[in-house]
Amino acid sequence: MKVCIIGASGKLGRYMVRHALDRGYEVVGVCRERSVPKLDAFAGLITVVPGRTDDREVVRRAVQGCDGVLTVLVPWGVRQYATGTAQAVLDFAPRGARLVFSCGWHITRDGKDVYSRRFRALAAVVGSLGRLFRLIDVDDQVEACRRVFASDTRWTVVRGSDLEEGESQGLPVWRRHVGDPALASNLTRRVDYALFMVEALTDDRLVREAPAIVGCRTPSALAADN
Repeated sequence: MKVCIIGASGKLGRYMVRHALDRGYEVVGVCRERSVPKLDAFAGLITVVPGRTDDREVVRRAVQGCDGVLTVLVPWGVRQYATGTAQAVLDFAPRGARLVFSCGWHITRDGKDVYSRRFRALAAVVGSLGRLFRLIDVDDQVEACRRVFASDTRWTVVRGSDLEEGESQGLPVWRRHVGDPALASNLTRRVDYALFMVEALTDDRLVREAPAIVGCRTPSALAADN
């Protein structure tokens, strides 16, 4: 399998590169030119295409011939960065390729997610401060996912909980809607978030699903198994 990882130089992206290589996949990584040195550990093992991840020409070149595309949707700034990235992937990925996108729990596909007051308050504060200082635009990620949901591609949108570093605990637990008791712990190892993204490439049960995930060893996940 040939896989393109868009946003390969970030923490999540580097974990995805490692998981993909461990499976014997051919990997193409896209990242901003100044971030290329972050991929030095993979020199000679992957092909790097430098450039902004919302640059349509960069994405077009990177996804050619790929069986799957893993995309980190980052709502940087106020210029629709995430939307531009998602649209480029939707437009240029080969027909039939598996497209897997990352985002947060705040994205909802059908409006059936149930959020705590604390979560809603935190999302509102982060969104307001991000727009005020022109650092992030949460609505941009919402629009990016709306376009993915509306597409006829073989997509999966993986909605991540809060993240922590640490050794892998295994494949996260997923549910269709935030608010499910299994997700209450709201914590996942970043390495396992990346694992779920890579596993989704070959899991047809996740085609056109927007799974919300949580670490498999968290109290809420363990309680759901009992």
